[in-house]
Amino acid sequence: MNASAEPLVRFIEVSKSYDGKVDAVRALNLEVEAGEFLTLLGPSGSGKTTTLVMLAGFEQPTAGRIFVGGEDVTMVPVEKRGIGMVFQNYALFPNMSVAQNIAFPLMVRKTPRAEVEQKVARALAMVRLDGLADRRPQQLGGG
Repeated sequence: MNASAEPLVRFIEVSKSYDGKVDAVRALNLEVEAGEFLTLLGPSGSGKTTTLVMLAGFEQPTAGRIFVGGEDVTMVPVEKRGIGMVFQNYALFPNMSVAQNIAFPLMVRKTPRAEVEQKVARALAMVRLDGLADRRPQQLGGG
């Protein structure tokens, strides 16, 4: 990391308890650099989803601070964070093509069409689905 650059995402002593007795996440300290690819791996109940849900803003931590791009987003509402999340049991629109599903949140944000097309193409290329943009979700394999 460049000594003067902030990490893209930073968790500082973040904890989350749903019942006040058991911690779903305990004193998490984590830094993710821009461009870094990070995998959270652990058994069921180890706090992976809770960590991501707090980053996205669907839940607030019980303790600690979350920073994105150097900005404290701990109490910023989900709709103002600009962070998306795809759950393990994903929900895609079966009546839309793969490309339309990817474009949907951008269209909701009124992103210019040319920019939407560019971002969709880049996302499809990134996951090696460029040739499958017109298929429906049920026409893709699960792997």
